[in-house]
Formats: sequence, C-alpha cells, structure tokens
Amino acid sequence: MYVRHLALRDFRSWHSIDLDLEPGRTVFVAPNGYGKTNLIEALWYASTLGSHRVATDAPLIRAGAERAVVSTIVVNEGREMAVDLEITAGRANKARLNRSPVRSTREVLGVLKAVLFAPEDLSLVRGDPGDRRRYLDDLAVLRRPRIAGVRADYEKVVRQRTALLKSAAGARYGGRDAGIEQTLEVWDGHLADHGAELMAARLELVSELAPEVEKSYQLLAPSSRPATISYRSSTEFSPDVVAGPDAVDALRLALLDSLALRRRAELERGVCLVGPHRDDLELTLGDQPAKGFASHGESWSIALALRLGSYELLRAEDAEPVLLLDDVFAELDTSRRAALAGVAASAEQVLVTAAVSEDIPAEWDVRRVMVNMKDTEHGRVSELV
Repeated sequence: MYVRHLALRDFRSWHSIDLDLEPGRTVFVAPNGYGKTNLIEALWYASTLGSHRVATDAPLIRAGAERAVVSTIVVNEGREMAVDLEITAGRANKARLNRSPVRSTREVLGVLKAVLFAPEDLSLVRGDPGDRRRYLDDLAVLRRPRIAGVRADYEKVVRQRTALLKSAAGARYGGRDAGIEQTLEVWDGHLADHGAELMAARLELVSELAPEVEKSYQLLAPSSRPATISYRSSTEFSPDVVAGPDAVDALRLALLDSLALRRRAELERGVCLVGPHRDDLELTLGDQPAKGFASHGESWSIALALRLGSYELLRAEDAEPVLLLDDVFAELDTSRRAALAGVAASAEQVLVTAAVSEDIPAEWDVRRVMVNMKDTEHGRVSELV
C-alpha cells in the first residue's frame, strides 16, 4: 500500500498543495515551523479521522478559512482509491470515496492504513490513560473499521449517561425520583451493549499485540528489563470466559453487574465510574510499571515498541501499512535509530520529516523534498520545491 497523491486545501498552514508521492522513502526537510509535520498529520487524519497533535478538528482549519480539505489517492495491490475529507468547524465533516459522497466519514476508514511515529508518542508511556486508550482504539479501527461505529456509539452513551448522573447528583439517594432510576437502567443497558463490544475488541487486540511489543522492545533495548503489556479494566470478569466465542455476552453481564454495584457511588458523584472509558493499557518493565519508573531511554523504547508492534500486526494481516515518521530520528540515540531504520528499510512506503538532512540514516536511498515558506501579497503561502 502507498499514497500516490496528497492534496490539501486550507489545512493548518497550507493554503493549497498538490503533491505526487512514490513508493519507497521520501523525506520532507525543513526547519521547525515550516509546515512539514502538517503533511504527515494530514495523512494520519486520512487514516484515522483524527490528529496525533490535537483532540478536536477546529485547529486543523487554516486561520480565516471556513473548512479544510484533505484528499488522497491510495494504491493497494494495483487498485486506486480516492478519498476526499472536508473538515468544517462546528458542523459535521463530509467525505467522498472515489468522488462519490458517503453517508458517514467512517465509511472511508481502512482505505489508508498507516502507522505513525512522532515525538508525541512519549505520552503513551508518561501520559494519562486516555492516551493509551486512544492508541488501542485507533489500532482496533485500522484492523476492523466497524469498531469506529462501536466506539462512537459508546462515547455517545457515556455522554448521555453522565449528563443524567450529574442532574441527579446532590440529592439524597433515598429521595431520588423513580424516573431517574428507571432511565438510568435503560442507559445501563446501552452502555453494557456498546461497552462489551469495545472491550472485546480491545482485549483481542492486546492479546495479539503483546508478543509483538515484547519482541520489538527486545530489539530496541536488548540489555533492558523485559517489557510487557496487559489490559486493566474497571470491570471484573473472568479471562477464561472473555477468551471464548461468547466474550461479548460475558462482558455485557460483567458490565451490568459492575454498574449495579457502583450505582450509589455514581449517583453521589455524578460521574460514570464503570466501562471501557475507565480502563487502561498497562505497560510494565520487569516487575515495575513503566510510568514513573522507566528512564527516558526506556520510555522511548516502549513507545517505539508499541508502534512497531502495531506495524507488524497490521503487516501480518493485510496490505503493508504506510510508515509515517514525524521528526522521530532526532529524538533517538544511535541504536534506536538503527533499529527503526531496519524496520523501515523493507516498508513499501515511508514518509519522513526531518529538520536537517543529517537526521536521516546515511545509508538510506531517499527522495528529499525541501519545504519552503514565503510571504506574498495574499499572506503566508507554503510551497514544496
């Protein structure tokens, strides 16, 4: 798989750009602030419908513009697919597949599969559980695009259920309106339905990802303690049950039981305390949690191992994903650079950003693209030369 063409309109700093791309390794070279990362971000957005830098879409639209457009042509086993995404602040985004409108932007997920390495990856180790949940869910969607709908439905249920809990918070439990209790039971069922599907997808993913992460970490840090990953849930369930064909049903019952047990605490606090939105991906070095105990080098190795594990998992299942390396070589020491370069050497397409050419492995045969910025009478415009 590779991206043959990328076009942007009013995306971040780019007023407009049409860029033909090729298989192999392409490096965008420019000082910081020249817009090269925006190109990688646009490709990641085309792959996941999200940014690796911001949580909302509004910052992706160029200042003064009403909307941004990201267009890609992806080649997979000789077949071309065109995806156009229109990002509009305050309104629903739109998408076209092969120039035809689709009902939901989620319908384009899976056309471009990519794995991104970026300086922000350190948050996978040092950041909040939300960063690790997003990593799992993004990867789950890349593998099974239908999970995007499950994820969206679950998040909607959590918002509605939380609003109901907040409206009930502050009142004495014994005097609560029976209508609120009955409505909560309805939302409990919705949360359990969608939450069980999302948890099952995550658990399946972690079981398959864990050995790949362990191998990747050993490659990156052979003298370090072994690294392991596991899924930590706010819901009690039997690992034997969820590994079987009835995993979703078992998880649904476990969620309903946990919701019943935490009902009083939720009503008192006005917060939804049960469900996959409270879960975490646990990262361990030896017998210690990586967060708070891993050194800077170990943290980078774990973050890279998570991305390398993702790449190996996707490559084994389907078309080889596009590798996106956003200014990551500058953050790595010699051994980690070499390990990452070795993986990238066999990829069908690698797109890299770098502040200086010296950050790129000397042995690589690459196409170098210089990114320049200039001021014109129309304002700041970006060009590639």
